Amino acid sequence: MEMKAVFAERFKSARLMKGFSLQDLADALGGNLSRQALHRYEKGEVIPDSEKINLLSKALNVSSDYFFRTTKVELSEIEYRKLSKMPQKEASIIKEKTKEYLSRYLELEEILGLPNEFENHLKDFATVTSYEQVNKAAELLREKWNLGNGAIFNVVEILEDKNIKVVKLDVDEDFDGLQTFVNDSIPVVAYNLKKANKPDRIRLTLLHELAHLLLTFGDISLKQKETLCFQFAGAMLLPEETIKAELGVHRNKLSTLELGNIKKQYGISMQAIVMRAKDCNIINEHYTKQFFFFIKQMNWKVDEPVEYKGVEESNRFEQLLFRALIEDQISMSKAASLSNQSLAEFKKAHQPMF
Repeated sequence: MEMKAVFAERFKSARLMKGFSLQDLADALGGNLSRQALHRYEKGEVIPDSEKINLLSKALNVSSDYFFRTTKVELSEIEYRKLSKMPQKEASIIKEKTKEYLSRYLELEEILGLPNEFENHLKDFATVTSYEQVNKAAELLREKWNLGNGAIFNVVEILEDKNIKVVKLDVDEDFDGLQTFVNDSIPVVAYNLKKANKPDRIRLTLLHELAHLLLTFGDISLKQKETLCFQFAGAMLLPEETIKAELGVHRNKLSTLELGNIKKQYGISMQAIVMRAKDCNIINEHYTKQFFFFIKQMNWKVDEPVEYKGVEESNRFEQLLFRALIEDQISMSKAASLSNQSLAEFKKAHQPMF
């Protein structure tokens, strides 16, 4: 791709990521560049000079070399949670922010010569239409990933270790998560940074998106598919053998205290534990409805009385960045650019350690 086309594509991506129209950007630039001039940049007719690129990078909150990054980042069709509530402008912001992060991540892996092939252990799994199948799929994946039946300490880290890219996005509250593939081969899941104060919710969201990525569903409704994905996520966080060891094989009622303790250990919400107990036939449908009525009465639907204190974070990108920097495979300015920081910001944060 010639440089004008590269600049045009990256310029449009940065504009959409900011949520700007061409006129919005012209206004943000205070009249230094007209809408017509910006239109020519976006059409690939001309590349602005360095002074104008600096103006654009400040207005769009990207580094100057962002406009010339050539790492291939093509997303497959994106499936969003709660898509019906999402305006097109917000969907574009989410898509472009996802692409921007992945372009930096994949470029860093390319510099280090790292493979990023993903092995889908469920690719030959039968077409899914039932709870029994998603439960079995979760058991198989935990086995293939050597997770045993214990608590998963850090879902984000596990996914990253398996070459599934996890993107955290600071976007509209209505967004929960998404999943797609980048360059037709690398799986991507994303979650909303605004939910970071509820790591148990992030864990369930990421594993729900993972189900969408890895499983092939039969001829079922969208609602049934969503239910099965949540059941897969619950089975990943709390295997059937484990929940039966914690609660017993059959119960007439459950205590919020024991649910809180399980939540703290396994990083799964009290409400999801109850649904998991119902799925595993530990409690019946009638008691499940009673329990959720109680949850609603207590106003615990959003804020449960017990918090999960775990950390959902991966340092893989930073580890790779520091490795490339210390081995002189990238310069300090390149490291700053890949971190989406100015050189001054990067030096202030990290130079004393190098």
